[in-house]
Amino acid sequence: MNIHRQRLEAALRGEILDRPPVALWRHFPIDDQNPESLAAATLHWQSIYQWDLVKVSPASSFCLKDWGAQDVWEGLAEGSRRYTKRVISAPEDWLKLKVLDADAPQLAAQLTCLRLLRERLPASEPIIQTIFSPMSQAKNLVGGEQLILHLRQQPELVLSGLEVITESTRRFIKAAIATGIDGIFYAVQHAQAGLLTQDEFLRFGWAYDQQVLAAANPLWFNMAHLHGENVYFDAVADYPVQVLNWHDRDTAPNLADGQKRFPGIVCGGLRRETLALKNPTEIQAEMEDALAQTGGKRLLLGTGCVVETIAPHGNLLEVTKLGGKK
Repeated sequence: MNIHRQRLEAALRGEILDRPPVALWRHFPIDDQNPESLAAATLHWQSIYQWDLVKVSPASSFCLKDWGAQDVWEGLAEGSRRYTKRVISAPEDWLKLKVLDADAPQLAAQLTCLRLLRERLPASEPIIQTIFSPMSQAKNLVGGEQLILHLRQQPELVLSGLEVITESTRRFIKAAIATGIDGIFYAVQHAQAGLLTQDEFLRFGWAYDQQVLAAANPLWFNMAHLHGENVYFDAVADYPVQVLNWHDRDTAPNLADGQKRFPGIVCGGLRRETLALKNPTEIQAEMEDALAQTGGKRLLLGTGCVVETIAPHGNLLEVTKLGGKK
């Protein structure tokens, strides 16, 4: 019996069905440049490992190409691409951004991917679409260092651009909901002390995140991903999502402390370097520790970020053995 959704629903209630839910996700370089091939790669990944949810991982540029951004695949193990053309150069360029509707070509292509996945996966296998926060999109439109420079020297211009990005993202989410997805995976990359002060994050990040997440409110399984180290965990712990994912093996808090500060499901427990470079014994040790920290309740076993494309099949298969069952 296919009980993936049931496991997730039990976890949301603070219960355990047969075992805690498990899910890993990765990028699919080259395949992610076409909606049909990304859907096929995602389906193949799911058919092998039968994760308890299907996280759809387009390239970060999927939401930016309609503004003119360009990128290239160069073989990074993470599966991400390098930007070769930015859209924003001078601070005044933020005023030139126009709101994108969901029928813009690249956004429409991703909706096609989602429709294909929903048609070919049973309703019991939840689908969540990756959504990059407005600040994350802004970073890729201008470049990381330039974004920080612009927001400190010309904050009102950056805020104007963030408003356009936010509205475009909200329109895409509403269209994605119509494809039958179960939630979004909301990537927050700037809630880090090494990038912004907490006040800066609240002004440029948190405020716009709330608007984006409001569009996803009709969905039942939304996950926020808190990227990086030295994070402003408590600033994101109040986000209206059911799941919070962060690099718990690399930065505070650990899973046990995170559960005390976030009321929903915590997602993590596995270091992606362990999956890529270590062995099944070390993977089992991390899984057992995650279970010990949480009692297996309100836990979605996963990594702090994407699984690297070089992770061995045997290591990934080991993760499916949580609780002695696939």
